[in-house]
Amino acid sequence: MPFDTAVTYRPGARFGPYAIRSGSRRQREARGYTLSWAKDPFAEGVKIIDCGDVPVNPFDNALAIDQMEVAYSTLLRRALATPERAKGTMLNPHPRIISLGGDHTIVLPILRALNKVHGPISVIHFDAHLDTWRSYPGAVTNQSRVTHGTFFAVAQEEGLISNTSIHAGIRCKLEGEEDLENDESVGFQLISGDDIDDLGIPEIIRLIRKRIGDSPVYLSLDIDVIDPGLAPATGTPEAGGWTTRELKRILRGLAGLNLVGADIVEVAPAYDNAEITGIAAADLVHDFLMMFLSDHPPTKRKARGDPRDEL
Repeated sequence: MPFDTAVTYRPGARFGPYAIRSGSRRQREARGYTLSWAKDPFAEGVKIIDCGDVPVNPFDNALAIDQMEVAYSTLLRRALATPERAKGTMLNPHPRIISLGGDHTIVLPILRALNKVHGPISVIHFDAHLDTWRSYPGAVTNQSRVTHGTFFAVAQEEGLISNTSIHAGIRCKLEGEEDLENDESVGFQLISGDDIDDLGIPEIIRLIRKRIGDSPVYLSLDIDVIDPGLAPATGTPEAGGWTTRELKRILRGLAGLNLVGADIVEVAPAYDNAEITGIAAADLVHDFLMMFLSDHPPTKRKARGDPRDEL
């Protein structure tokens, strides 16, 4: 979804899908097995398809958002290529789509489309920012309220998300406590960026899984949840983020949830160096595929040739 005309700082995420595809050039069916997952998504008997780019209007945001919703709804109506591998508790399973952004506003049309088949769903939101603000100063029309920092508030007003959603990695500056109160009213529990030091990765995984339970859940990942030193190509960087390795470990711990879709957004390659961010984003998409295909987190693998075994 090459859309970036609802950003509040640096533009450029319309080229994110291109950068992620470029970063995935070394990922292929012939070598998809990973030590972390002990699996290969391309060897699981499922059909994985790149559906191409959604054509979005670069001049009219209302039209562009409508185009994205129509495109997503159309894909959701496709018959499953491998229905025997469908996961989840829904009576009528649908294709599960990984969306490449684009700025984070693309999640609003995605949630509108998902709502037609699943009703209100929970959201796991990895980001440096809340994205639940009601509006920005100067938002004087309905459409000007819809930005990459307000879309969750709009989604809550439209009844698209449940009151069992959760953020992880938040570390942005706020107006004050009122922002947190508003965030809670939109339906989110908050795990801050600092919590990875204070709580540790296993506890963060436990908190997310406890919050979500068995409900249908959508996973939305803003690349800026990673520290800009490791993923500089993003429109609104915030210092003090998680490492790529920490984030990948948390994702593995969420396997087996009732995922109905996922996205990775805000990759803006004009600010990248040596494809650092594009490669990281592509690798996270590989993790999304494994999450879709796994009934539970992978078993911790014992290192081979551990010198301690000889003591």
